[in-house]
Amino acid sequence: MEIAEKILQGDIASASRLITMIENSSEEAVDALKIIFPRTGNAYVVGITGAPGAGKSTLICEIIGEFRRRGQTVGVIAVDATSPFSGGALLGDRVRMQKHDIYRDEGVFIRSMATRGNLGGLARATRDAVSVMDALGKDVIIVETVGVGQGEVDIFKTAHTTIVVLAPGMGDDIQAIKAGIMEIGDIFVVNKADRDGADKTVNEIKLVLSLGSKQKKWRPEIFKTVATEGDGIAELVEGLERHRRCLGEGGIGERREKQYSETELLYLLNERVTREILKKIGGRECLREYTERIIQKEIDPYTASDMLLERIGW
Repeated sequence: MEIAEKILQGDIASASRLITMIENSSEEAVDALKIIFPRTGNAYVVGITGAPGAGKSTLICEIIGEFRRRGQTVGVIAVDATSPFSGGALLGDRVRMQKHDIYRDEGVFIRSMATRGNLGGLARATRDAVSVMDALGKDVIIVETVGVGQGEVDIFKTAHTTIVVLAPGMGDDIQAIKAGIMEIGDIFVVNKADRDGADKTVNEIKLVLSLGSKQKKWRPEIFKTVATEGDGIAELVEGLERHRRCLGEGGIGERREKQYSETELLYLLNERVTREILKKIGGRECLREYTERIIQKEIDPYTASDMLLERIGW
């Protein structure tokens, strides 16, 4: 397939076109993904999550610059909230990261994508987009999530390293603790560290981390940054490199990869089985009929699912 071959040759326009096809659930996109799959698995994937207002996008902008100074190419996927009208990303491509626009730096490819209602904050399309950027030859791929709370644990299944970004004076620390995303952070960043309360936030993170397992090979590291000034960025990237090396030791990265691949396979099976069931029972019209019966309390959801499966001989 021509588009796949062009991507493997490093053609950014083709990569952008394939990502659009992926978002539109094109069958042709699936064929292209099958071709590029053997050439994936080389990129280092960094997930960045945290509450809105913590300065994630500015931080990413500076991280991009640091990786570029080290001679590495970078792909960025910014997962934005979905428009309820168009289904597309509300913020649009590159709006927040224009300092590293692809037209100014061919070593950087930035793309925003919509969550499309995915509860984990990561669209199915986003994971495929990571594969596209990987096959394109990007050394580092950064995935920025919406930052809406507990669902952000889904980033752990996609990224090699997960960064949780907090900021003093916003209540982010309490939110993160309540949401449980503290458990998935490999690295914690207290951004806007020039504000009052930065040290307090760091101490609270340390306290929460001290309650976790002591048996882990990697102990999460904490960094203070002022992204608007570029302060602490080089140290943060050094921390990323340390975690990357750690993943290569003791089979940690391999175990994560197995976990992700199994989750990916189960997701695809579930998606395809659901599609086939809908086709055999008569489509969504039949589904709406049973849904209405559930709403009217004529049947319960368990009985409804049994009845639908009986209709196809399961």
